[in-house]
This record gives sequence, structure tokens and C-alpha cells, in this order.
Amino acid sequence: MRILSGIQPSGELHLGNYFGAIEQHIRLQAEGDAYFFIADYHALTSVQDAPRLRELTLDVAATYFALGLDPAKATFFRQSDVPEVTELTWLLSCVTGMGLLERAHSYKDKVAKGIHSSVGLFTYPVLMAADIIIYKSKLVPVGQDQVQHVEMAQDMAQSFNAAFKKEVFVRPEYRINAATAKVPGTDGEKMSKSYNNTIPIFARGKRLKKICGSIVTDSKDFTKEPLDPDTDNVYALYALFATEDEKKEMRERYVNDRTFGYGHAKQKLMEKIEARFGPAADKYESLKANPKELEDRLREGAKKARAIARATLDEAREAAGLGRML
Repeated sequence: MRILSGIQPSGELHLGNYFGAIEQHIRLQAEGDAYFFIADYHALTSVQDAPRLRELTLDVAATYFALGLDPAKATFFRQSDVPEVTELTWLLSCVTGMGLLERAHSYKDKVAKGIHSSVGLFTYPVLMAADIIIYKSKLVPVGQDQVQHVEMAQDMAQSFNAAFKKEVFVRPEYRINAATAKVPGTDGEKMSKSYNNTIPIFARGKRLKKICGSIVTDSKDFTKEPLDPDTDNVYALYALFATEDEKKEMRERYVNDRTFGYGHAKQKLMEKIEARFGPAADKYESLKANPKELEDRLREGAKKARAIARATLDEAREAAGLGRML
């Protein structure tokens, strides 16, 4: 089974990225023929600073490798190192109705938030569909907010096959990491770079303490009344790291321990973050100090990915009457 997913290099990676995507990607590398890519073409809709895009791309690579992605088990590459995907985007756009793109929730949400309505942003789902089907992927792990994009990829694959009367593309299916459908940010909203409410994966020491200290809580006096773990952002984040026994103990302290307040809970959360990512943070810093090694790993992954993409694109070109690439 071929598995495919991607992540944008649009800013410093945070706990939402980790629990929503990275953790699942690393686990899936042992479950099938895994392909994961850094979506730098997609990032151009929001990052239009060449040095910064290059830096963010290598940052994503260093993060994945530091956290356990094994290039011997999973093919990991930069999207733009496989230019065939952009030609397939054009082929798909010729069989995709405007109405389908106009119904895209992500596009409407971003425009509503004031993001510039570029052609690239509007046709984002077509490029995403090309990313998915050019590798004939069967399983696409995504967050809830990306499910519609996979469904649109299904539509586009079927539309192409029907238009040219040849079964070039397979139907991809999505998988949601339901246990972590929403990772709360410091303000209680979904953790997102767009909301400036993130906890970076490799934040440590004083920086991490400051960020954790800013997590919004209610105004209850813990010395006089119980705290409610079910409505508290700190507990929700702590629960992502804790065992069942640890969560049970923390809930007990929230409700019955009048010496335990939100400040203590934030300290416990900080300890969990540092324990989980501390060793990986050192590896991350080492990788970032050696960009050539990162580039070499990405290019090796791209060679394997591009061979598959090229073969699929040749099939699509022939079906459309264009002939194979020279």
C-alpha cells in the first residue's frame, strides 16, 4: 500500500504539526510504502521570500529526520524537485470544473481571513490532487481540514479517467488521526501559525516557559474551588503527552488538590514537552548545522519519487494524446 502526505514549509513547526501530521507520518513509515514531501510549491501562496523559503524547507527536513523519519524506510523529498507534478496539475485543470474549486472550504476560509486571493490559492486543490495521484497513492493521512482536498483529488482522478477513457489514476482514500483532531493553541483556538498561538516543537528553557506561561486559562481561584480539566487548555495539551495513569492523576489534582493551580499544570506541561523533544532537539540542531547532508537526503528521495511520477505522467500524456516526454 502506497502512503502519501505532505507538509508546508510556511513557518516554525509546532505541536499542532507534530500531533496532527508528523507523529502519524513517522509511525506510518513502518506500515507501507511511504512517501512524504515538503510542499514548497504550495508554500509560495504565502511565503514569497526566497531565502526564507529555502531556510524553512531545510528546517522541515531537519525536524522530520530528528524526530525519527528514516530515509531507508520512507521516501522523503522536496515537492519542487519533482516538476512533473506541475504538468499534471495543468492536465487535471483541463478536466476540473470551476464549481468544484469554488466550493473549497480552505480557499473560502483563507480569503475570509484576508489572505490575498491569488490564482495559486484558488487552484491549490488541483496541485494537491496532482501530488496525491501522480504517485498512485492509496492512503493519504490528513487532518480534518484537508479531507475535502482528498475528496476533490478523487473527483479529479475519476474525471480524468472518464474524459480520456483510460484508468490512469487510482482512487486515493484519506485517513484522519481522529485522536488529535484539534490541538489547542495558547489562546484555546486551533494551534496555527496564522493565529500566532503556537508552541514550537523545539522550544526549550526560558522561551518555552514564557510560551507555556501565556496559555489562556479561566480565572478560578484554585485554593477555593475545583478546576475543570475538561475545559482547560493546559490540561488538553498535557493530555497529548501523558499516559492514561498520568491523565487520571492530573484530573484528580485539578478537582481535589487545593494546592495545585494552573501554574503548576503549566510546569508539568513544560516538563513533558522537554522530555519528549529534548533529545531530538539536539539532533535537530546538528542537522541544521549541516545543510549539505539535508540536501543530499532530499535529492535522494526525489530521485525515487520522480521515477514514479515520470512514469505516471507518461501514462497521462499518452491518454490525453500528447505522447511521452522526450
